[in-house]
Amino acid sequence: MTYRVLKLILSLLIFALLRPRVTGAENIPRQGPVIIASNHLSFIDSILIPIIVPRHVTFLAKKEYWTGRGIKGALSRWFFTTMGDIPVDRNDPRAGQRSLEDALAVLERGGAFGIYPEGTRSRDGKLHRGHTGAAWLALQGRAKVVPVGLIGTDKVKPIGKLPRLGRIEMHFGAPIDPSRQIEAGSKPAMARRQLTDEVMTSIQKLSGQERAD
Repeated sequence: MTYRVLKLILSLLIFALLRPRVTGAENIPRQGPVIIASNHLSFIDSILIPIIVPRHVTFLAKKEYWTGRGIKGALSRWFFTTMGDIPVDRNDPRAGQRSLEDALAVLERGGAFGIYPEGTRSRDGKLHRGHTGAAWLALQGRAKVVPVGLIGTDKVKPIGKLPRLGRIEMHFGAPIDPSRQIEAGSKPAMARRQLTDEVMTSIQKLSGQERAD
């Protein structure tokens, strides 16, 4: 109930202030495991995607969001806990593997998991080469991948600067089914790279970004 109320309030604020243009939302499966794979331009991407997507989307978030002090720390813990995000200890040498295991558990429950194949925010506005973690999850969890192209979020919340009003766009592409790589019998490493490149190509078409590679 708390999650639904929070999502409703944030939805009203986002649509009133940012006037998002959303296309392709019908491409998101309403049930079953699915990966929402997006380009990453701003901190607010991880807030916008769960608000716009008509499903509960789980993201990974750095552990520090749960360890802050004072009122700000309490609000941060409440927000990220309510949103259902999973804390990640970036100082843990096994953080990467633990993150994949946590994400796979979400998919095995039939949930939706959000991920940025680039691994981090783009600081030059270009679309960088995707890491293969999302593809590994798709192949292991037999989950379709819905590519997402975000436009304008870096103008609304630039890195290191205060938020500002602006217009954003969010475009969802057709789901990419990993079964083709599975049925082709490709070697695991090759299957992951092929699927990753297919996802990144779709994201580039949706976002219109220049490719860094």
